[in-house]
Amino acid sequence: MKLAFSTVGCPDWSFGEIFAAAKDFGYDAIEIRGMGKEMYAPKLNVFSEKNIDATKKKLVDAGIFVSMLASNAVIGIPAHANAGKKEALEYIDLAQRLEAPFVRVMVTPRPEADEADLGCAAATYLEICEYAKDKNVAPLVETNGAFAESGVLAKFLEQVPSENKGVLWDVNHPFRFFGEGARQTFENIGEYVKYLHVKDSTTDPATKKTSYQMVGHGDLPIAEIVGLMGDSGYDGVLSLEWTKRWLPELLEPGIVFMQYVNHMRYLLAKNR
Repeated sequence: MKLAFSTVGCPDWSFGEIFAAAKDFGYDAIEIRGMGKEMYAPKLNVFSEKNIDATKKKLVDAGIFVSMLASNAVIGIPAHANAGKKEALEYIDLAQRLEAPFVRVMVTPRPEADEADLGCAAATYLEICEYAKDKNVAPLVETNGAFAESGVLAKFLEQVPSENKGVLWDVNHPFRFFGEGARQTFENIGEYVKYLHVKDSTTDPATKKTSYQMVGHGDLPIAEIVGLMGDSGYDGVLSLEWTKRWLPELLEPGIVFMQYVNHMRYLLAKNR
């Protein structure tokens, strides 16, 4: 399996700093979710018509790839579905140019359970999948909102007749918001999982508030998830999603990114 980190964890870093961290810490890939003040990947200067070829060459020469473009495209709210589709298609076009295999889409914006129109989501997602299939890009729907309940997501995917569909398994959300064990989630959606967001957390028993921790310092079954995915033959990306952009009080990325790659190498070695 390959290791990546999302740029949501280092909102104040330049592309040069992001690249240097990935190279120095021994990451395989970088997941793009904004840089600096710009969240919309197609508008990032490093991916402009003028700069994209040089950016790609720099990454290729270092043996690093862009593992995903994480869009904010929402497909399960009718009032936002057209805008969500437009965003997803623009991200897919950029992913094709970068030779990035995946684009993230969401049923609703919030990670916890939320109201969604699943009929609208299915129709929109099918259009996005079909647009992307000839571009060597797969749009992945994340386990967030209504889809954090993996049984609901599994039934949804059965209704989308596209071979280009797939799941981004955010390991926190089914466990934290629906009390699912790792095996339960895996049995429901494992056949569709093409990418993982790895994070760890704890919950205050009194307030029920979730607090994100460095991986291995919370109570999520990370080792079990890595084992399940390894046993299934998964050889994709385990991407650290350290949400410092939204939670600036979290530890600095330089500390967390180094700890993550070392901890995950330990788990992967144990799983061999």
